[in-house]
Amino acid sequence: MEQFSTHLVTNQAQPLVDYDTYGTDQVLVESFRREYALAAGAESVDDGEVREVGLLAGSDIGQTWARQANENIPKLRSHDRFGHRIDFVEYHPAYHELMAAACRFGLHGTPWVDSRPAPHTRRAAKIIAWYQGDQGHVCPVSMTYSVVPALRHQPSLAASLVPLLASNEYDASYQPIEAKSGITAGMGMTEKQGGSDVRANSTIATRSKVDGEFHLTGHKWFVSAPMSDGFLMLAQAPAGLSCFWVPRWQPDGTRNYFAIQRLKDKLGDRSNASSEVELAGTWGQLVGEEGRGVRTIIEMVNHTRLDCALGSASNMRGATAQALWHCAHRSAFGKDLILQPLMQNVLADLALESEAATASVMRLARTFDRSNDEGEDLLARLLLPVLKYWTCKRAPQHVAEALECFGGNGFIEEGPMPRIFRQSPVNGVWEGSGNVICLDVLRALARSPESFEAYCAEVRANSNGDPAIAARLDALAVELSDPEDIEWRARRIVEEMAVVFQASLLMATAPAFVSEAFAESRLGREANLAFGTMHRGINAKAIIERAMPLG
Repeated sequence: MEQFSTHLVTNQAQPLVDYDTYGTDQVLVESFRREYALAAGAESVDDGEVREVGLLAGSDIGQTWARQANENIPKLRSHDRFGHRIDFVEYHPAYHELMAAACRFGLHGTPWVDSRPAPHTRRAAKIIAWYQGDQGHVCPVSMTYSVVPALRHQPSLAASLVPLLASNEYDASYQPIEAKSGITAGMGMTEKQGGSDVRANSTIATRSKVDGEFHLTGHKWFVSAPMSDGFLMLAQAPAGLSCFWVPRWQPDGTRNYFAIQRLKDKLGDRSNASSEVELAGTWGQLVGEEGRGVRTIIEMVNHTRLDCALGSASNMRGATAQALWHCAHRSAFGKDLILQPLMQNVLADLALESEAATASVMRLARTFDRSNDEGEDLLARLLLPVLKYWTCKRAPQHVAEALECFGGNGFIEEGPMPRIFRQSPVNGVWEGSGNVICLDVLRALARSPESFEAYCAEVRANSNGDPAIAARLDALAVELSDPEDIEWRARRIVEEMAVVFQASLLMATAPAFVSEAFAESRLGREANLAFGTMHRGINAKAIIERAMPLG
């Protein structure tokens, strides 16, 4: 009897692997070189270090680590087999490989000790390239980066910790800080009754009558990366809400009381453990002025907010690259998907959103290298929350549309799209949800009206007097001058600020076929809410070719 095979596979795309997530991203390459040169005052830029990150992120082994770390989620070992409390979180080896690479690349605390120019801009490009593998382990990497400026409120503590936080050696051993070659850090602000309202925290910090040191008692509702070596935590001290450094081990070499109650079963960020932690007489060292805890820890929050924006931009780029690659290698109705007019509309729209996100967050990163410049500092006060809000808000819509380009193949867990999709809402929740961020924008405008002037000056310079942009700025000024129901209108205001800024930036930095299509589709008369609704006349082919991975 003649045998027939029913398993001949045709018309299926090969995985997008063994490619450079940096070097094949024309927009990121241009953005990094431009922003680095402006931040560093350099005429030429050596981006080989960033390319090294991109090559590993897009490699077969890098993508395999990402898949394995998400398939094998962390496990809590609260006690050993004899009943002793150990509060140990066990990770898959792939997670440790990712952490080791991230530390080797200097994605954590290294920029704070890097004597080279523009270290934060360089790191930002690396984060966008690296985040396209596994996203979860970047949480402790980001917190380790962000904790440094807050710790510097306590100079003696910073002097002992920063060299270890910036070490390029990843040391996963569970032992006192003094015995380690490198450490990671986290934070613990959120509590059950307060959430984003951190001033409602009920953890109490009492000062010992014996040695004058602080001991914390309370329950932290969301402590990510609980195997970090230490945490910045907020607690109510006698003078009010204060910030404390809480290490896993006490100065005498004994374990600090840090009782992990359970690990969260999360929608995204699967490779990283997040936990509930009980504190009971837990030793902590005051950081900054007692009673000024929010002011102290906000420096950490500002840097993690930058990483939220970078991560969302990276999610959009990763989703765009995957969708473009798939559509270029699959056909339907007698034609490659990428040649179908309606699919071109969708893909070009996704590419535009990704380009705007990448260019704008890289511009934001430059302000972190130029914080001593008054104009840059004023711009950052608005641009940070505005772009944190908008990139994080756009990412889930964007990734969902990119996933739909795959059809049912996009839902298969062996591929990257489910991982990217689950991650897409995470950054919008971290370090302030959308409403919290929008209210922060209003507070920044009220406390520092000159920050809006800096924003407008940047937009005008980028747009070179474009009348449509000028009209949008005038309308924004009128909107902000009316205090009635301004909180009700806050999201609309922040969205407008973000889109106007992105449109102006693309006018200054992108080819005309990109900037004109973005302005027409985002600033036009019609508010089309879905991707793939752009009008005829845009150069979809050129936009798609510009965004295509591997050229």
